[in-house]
Amino acid sequence: MPKWNELRRFCEREHWELYKSTDHDFYRKILPDGRVLRTKVSKGSGEIHTRLWQEILKKQLQTTQEHFNSVI
Repeated sequence: MPKWNELRRFCEREHWELYKSTDHDFYRKILPDGRVLRTKVSKGSGEIHTRLWQEILKKQLQTTQEHFNSVI
């Protein structure tokens, strides 16, 4: 499973906007059709748990594991 810093790297490389930074970093990306994707990245250094990771991929990033791996 990926780590939180890998999710942060993905967001930065895919040009997501960091719009808020507290105890977590909050990123968003506006798609050409006007939809807005959002994700929250922990400032921790550990791995993202499997079930949470699957939800982040599907609902927040709306991408595949293969695409994620190719970006990081």
